Amino acid sequence: MNATHIDERARETEIEAIEQVIATLEHAQQHELPGEFVGLFRSDAIWTTGHGRRLTGRDEISAFTHRVLPGAMRDSTSDYEVVHVLFIRPDVAAVKVRQRAVTLDGHPIEGQNEGSPLYVMAKEDGRWLLVACQNTEVLDG
Repeated sequence: MNATHIDERARETEIEAIEQVIATLEHAQQHELPGEFVGLFRSDAIWTTGHGRRLTGRDEISAFTHRVLPGAMRDSTSDYEVVHVLFIRPDVAAVKVRQRAVTLDGHPIEGQNEGSPLYVMAKEDGRWLLVACQNTEVLDG
């Protein structure tokens, strides 16, 4: 089945499931839950952090996340909004996200650059997983 042949109801259902993964990612980041965060990745995933560090495989992603996430949200956090989903195939999607720095009570922080992550996700055994991820900071200008 070609991605252009996904019926509208099925497409909306899949987008809702993808949005739930991004909401779980947001929750894990905001509450500094590395186990919950790492559980969103396929075992062979690749992730490039916002500072350009390439991490390959869930074990490497886990080690990095367990080292940097605890304590990272003591002053501020981020919120995530899915802004575009491109189905490459019915079980593979490129997901563009808007990431904004917010205070701990959820108010936007002025003067902070936004992030523009791209997450390639695959649906396996009925579950959407992060497979290839690139976090990118949006610079003014």
